Amino acid sequence: MPPRSSSSSSSSGSSSSSSFDSSPASVVAALRAAGCVFAEDEARLILSAARGPAEAAAMVARRASGLPLEHVLGWAEFSGLRIAVEPGVFVPRRRTEFLVAEALAQAPDASVVVDLCCGSGAVGAALAAVLTGVELHAADIDPVAVRCAHRNVAAYGGHAHEGDLFDALPTDLRGRIGVLAANVPYVPTEEVGLLPPEARDHEPLVALDGGGDGLDVLRRVAAGALEWLAPGGCLLVETSERQAPAAVEAFEAGGLVTRFAVSEELYANVVIGVRP
Repeated sequence: MPPRSSSSSSSSGSSSSSSFDSSPASVVAALRAAGCVFAEDEARLILSAARGPAEAAAMVARRASGLPLEHVLGWAEFSGLRIAVEPGVFVPRRRTEFLVAEALAQAPDASVVVDLCCGSGAVGAALAAVLTGVELHAADIDPVAVRCAHRNVAAYGGHAHEGDLFDALPTDLRGRIGVLAANVPYVPTEEVGLLPPEARDHEPLVALDGGGDGLDVLRRVAAGALEWLAPGGCLLVETSERQAPAAVEAFEAGGLVTRFAVSEELYANVVIGVRP
């Protein structure tokens, strides 16, 4: 995915908890020294989550080592929800809230939602929090992600499945899905190494690497979506602006009526395809 705000991974974070100064000013200074761009905000979140100076010291050290803040806290804020995350799971980006908004606008009465390439299950949970009585399924090829997603979708009666794209889904969903949200990996392989360390070193490669031009997984999803969507059901995938023409072409080749939506505020680009 496109870069996230990052922190330096060069700090050892070796201060002992016994001598750790947990005052807000000191925590801000420690985070700023480690390269955290939003040190004040991060310090506030860490200090509110820590149960004492020892835990605060450990959390600051983990963050200073380059671990994403969300992994340090154990949760990420997404669409007004607190989404559980854990080490090794892709952290939901704020830009993906635009995909949620577009899904709700396109299919406000959807009764079946699938969060494909779900990671933490944040997109599915955000949709289920708004849609009434929705049947929710989340799926990912990564067992760590599936375990995490289960924690987040269970509150909405959702189910998490492990497997490769549509192979993971119950067969009785075929032809019934109202919203198919697929936050697929879309970073070109040769650009993965350019990502910030907190993404490159702490999130699964399978959630980042989209193949040669970044669209390998998107094309597979677009090619298979039609038979899974209900009539009028929609597929939504996030991509980059430069990939948009090829992504739209893939959706149209899959038999979907396609449009492209942009949020300049969130730097987000979403391709939306509807089953005729």
